[in-house]
Amino acid sequence: MDADGRATGAKYECLLFDLDDTLYPLSTGINLACRKNIEEFMLQYLKIEESEVPRMCLDLYREYGTTMAGLKALGYEFDNDEFHAYVHGRLPYETLRPDPVLRNLLLSMPQRKIIFTNADEAHARQVLRRLGLEDCFEGIICFETLNPPLEPADFMDALDDSQVLAGGDEERNTADRTKASSVSSKSPVLCKPSLEGFEAAIRIANVDPKKTIFFDDSVRNIASGKVAGLHTVIVGSSVLVPGADYALRSIHNIKDAIPEIWDGEEQKELAIQSAAVGTAVLA
Repeated sequence: MDADGRATGAKYECLLFDLDDTLYPLSTGINLACRKNIEEFMLQYLKIEESEVPRMCLDLYREYGTTMAGLKALGYEFDNDEFHAYVHGRLPYETLRPDPVLRNLLLSMPQRKIIFTNADEAHARQVLRRLGLEDCFEGIICFETLNPPLEPADFMDALDDSQVLAGGDEERNTADRTKASSVSSKSPVLCKPSLEGFEAAIRIANVDPKKTIFFDDSVRNIASGKVAGLHTVIVGSSVLVPGADYALRSIHNIKDAIPEIWDGEEQKELAIQSAAVGTAVLA
């Protein structure tokens, strides 16, 4: 490993993980509850005809990547933070449980690990905390990262426990998010599966796509990730989809499906053990 924690000369240097329905199963009900909240927001805040809401919600998601991006594209004006607070603030997070198996898998991977989600930072942190994975990732690329009020360079402070790739200390982030909400509430939303969204994430994370694996449950996101040059893994399916290099029924199957992520780790452990034995003898 070099000074930046990268596996020098390794086949893979970074792992990009989607969050929702990738690190936990669809069966938790989070996805369904999220859609319900979005539909209620459209009805209550945007005054869209009730009979049109379900179809419109789904159609916009399919066309723009997220319903929020679609609503913005159609000219609906609303505060980004208020939307996220309404949609994610009432989710049944209690259905998520700590996942020690996934945690051990992630901690055993020698590569950089980054979350890449269309959701906002608060939701991403809540999910990771509930799953017991908050310290397993170097950072989070989220809504605020791809849709900042300032230039991306202003958001590239060194990461620690309270940071995401979109920002620095929590107090400053709060102020920036408030400013972002007022400055960019009318701007087009950048998100997966747009190629521009992937290119921005690759640039912000400073990764080589040829040495990066992208995990996602969305067929469209996988296809775009492949076009962006990433190695791709469809999660939640045992069948390959267009653009996917690997298919995982569950994220827990990752070691069986892609053992090369751990290439060289066994040799390192053996070398460490040999050195330890030698030192003991010499002592």
